[in-house]
Amino acid sequence: MEKARFWELEEKGIRCTLCPHYCLIPINKKGICRQRKNINNVLYTLNYGIVTSYAIDPIEKKPLYHFMPGTKIMSFGSSGCNFSCKFCQNHEISLDENPRSVFLSHERLVEITMNEGLDSIAFTYNEPTVWYEYMIDTAMLAKSYGLKTVCVTNGFINPKPLKELLKYMDAFNVDLKSFSDEYYRSICGGRLEPVMETIRTIHASNSHLEVTTLVVEGENDDIDDLEDLFKWLGSLDSEIVLHLSRYYPAYKMNNPPTKVETLLKAKKRAKKYLKHVYIGNVPGIS
Repeated sequence: MEKARFWELEEKGIRCTLCPHYCLIPINKKGICRQRKNINNVLYTLNYGIVTSYAIDPIEKKPLYHFMPGTKIMSFGSSGCNFSCKFCQNHEISLDENPRSVFLSHERLVEITMNEGLDSIAFTYNEPTVWYEYMIDTAMLAKSYGLKTVCVTNGFINPKPLKELLKYMDAFNVDLKSFSDEYYRSICGGRLEPVMETIRTIHASNSHLEVTTLVVEGENDDIDDLEDLFKWLGSLDSEIVLHLSRYYPAYKMNNPPTKVETLLKAKKRAKKYLKHVYIGNVPGIS
């Protein structure tokens, strides 16, 4: 447990300002992410140093195709998320209250990475922005040793903490789950515009950016609706890398897997606006 950053004390509790939920947290209660708690009117992060998952992955699995291609990356995840996606594939660590975990100091995490002979660290699996303080401390140390840092995120973070994070993060993959605010609210428990603002901000920075859209059968798979998303990304920069990922049933969603034909059509439409479009979660097709 560590004292959190980005909060303000108000009459009825603590206002967390890390993400656009702006949770008002009374004493002894937690925010939506379940990882930030008001203890005697001081906000603490509960997952500092808590690691639920780690693995050595191909960097393309993040997915990042245009950043250090062909290399391996040490990937770490913790617990908690500020979304509640009905199709969450990592709900055991993102949304469950007490997942199995170990404690690793940020020094130890960097040491493990270097002992494996790897040049990069990814914060991934759950939503890393709710692991903010630990991620920042680890990334600062990692960069002092010349390691590259990657954040795989839903992009639901406020501008001030994002600006700080950008100082220490070399690359991002941001989920742009839909171009519908209603979809974000009803399926994911979030909102669209803050994610768009995060993408704009990262694109304008020195950090590498790639974007992933999980195409969900019967939910956000209308090609004309997807075209609005493609068009918007292309208006920012036709060089932005887009991954169209295939959905499979998970957590609370039992829709059938997305048709491969849908993904191929979506890729063709996306190529009108973007130069680099890939299909994910379909063996043998990219």
